[in-house]
Amino acid sequence: MNAGFPPPAQGPLVNGLSVDVEDWFQVGAFEKVIARGEWDAIKTRVEDNVARVIDLFAEAEVRATFFTLGWVAKRHPAMIRRIAEAGHELASHGYDHARVFTFSPREFAEDIRKARAIIEDCGGQAVTGYRAPSFSIDHRTPWAFEVLAEHGYAYSSSVAPVVHDHYGWPEAPRFAFRPLAASPLIEIPVTTAMLGSRRVAAGGGGFFRVLPYAFSRWAIRQVNRVEGRPAVFYFHPWEVDPDQPRVAHAPMRSRLRHYTGLSKMAGKLRELVHEFRWGRMDELAAREAAQLALAEDVLA
Repeated sequence: MNAGFPPPAQGPLVNGLSVDVEDWFQVGAFEKVIARGEWDAIKTRVEDNVARVIDLFAEAEVRATFFTLGWVAKRHPAMIRRIAEAGHELASHGYDHARVFTFSPREFAEDIRKARAIIEDCGGQAVTGYRAPSFSIDHRTPWAFEVLAEHGYAYSSSVAPVVHDHYGWPEAPRFAFRPLAASPLIEIPVTTAMLGSRRVAAGGGGFFRVLPYAFSRWAIRQVNRVEGRPAVFYFHPWEVDPDQPRVAHAPMRSRLRHYTGLSKMAGKLRELVHEFRWGRMDELAAREAAQLALAEDVLA
């Protein structure tokens, strides 16, 4: 039932900690002003930023999952090896941050195959997890789960079950679910909290940078203590890099979305990883798969 997962750990509730490994110029906010054809001419900063993140995690004695672009892994194999050697999970973020809804099923299959092969070759460990760029598995692309299952992925963390101008599948479940009846593949959505009757994004990224840390503390405590479920948190290496280049010709909204709160991000992350219990996404997936199997047995 849990093929592809490590044995589920026992003990207190542990949240899922994840890093979406892409460089500052590969983000959705800049996709209309920095073309993919320009990427190779831009000086990368991802390796230094990932090193900062690894050191921060080591300080807190936590392990995480690094959802990595194949494009980045191909150009920084030593960085990928360091992630693996530090005890973290390597997982796929696709090849070059193209959103799932831009692909046909066949093109998507080639994208995840290509990225996985590069990451596994660089890191020397099996890749069993996937996160869609910009959480782009949504109501338009449920077929992506079938492709992931066909290629042997154990879990996905590709759904943001909220309303958002950049992504979102608000009708999706808030917590882990099986998207395919005939497959053990599970989907673990990024965390949301309930503010009255409204779902609000609470799983990291720009919301974590922009809002006071107290909001994230409240949200994770709600999910952990009130709902008794693990949270799923994510961020990007470029978010700990306040000195990164500024894209002056990007739209004002994109610049605000990308640059706000960078100078405070590392400090907030340090507080977060020390305050709550965190672990790798594959370990969380194993626990969630066991819980889903138990619920299915009760209902059978």
